[in-house]
Parts: sequence; structure tokens; C-alpha cells
Amino acid sequence: MTTTTASSFKQKAHQLIDQLPDTAGWEDLAYEMDLRASIERGLTDAKAGRVIPVEDLMKELGIEE
Repeated sequence: MTTTTASSFKQKAHQLIDQLPDTAGWEDLAYEMDLRASIERGLTDAKAGRVIPVEDLMKELGIEE
């Protein structure tokens, strides 16, 4: 866990579960948890300056503007 405290983490987990539809299953929960974790990692990287300019990424992938 990054800078999130245990109680804050638990609150976020409860909110995530509460936002799922009543028909959601374990796979839906796992997907949403993975998505949330990925977004938080990306935000942490961006704040730390670990980013690649879009132009460089497009060039690396062979995508022309």
C-alpha cells in the first residue's frame, strides 16, 4: 500500500463494494479493484515525474500523428 492508511483503505474498499450493482460477482469486484490500483499507481508515477511525453510514446509505438 502506498500512502493510504489502513482505515482509509478500508473505507475506499467499502465504497467500491457499495458502488457495485447488486448483481456483481467476485470477478466484477476483482476487476474494479485492479482498475483502481492501476489508476492509483499511475497517479503516483505522474506525481513522481515518471512519465513519458505522448509524442515520444507515439514514436516508440510507430504511431504517426
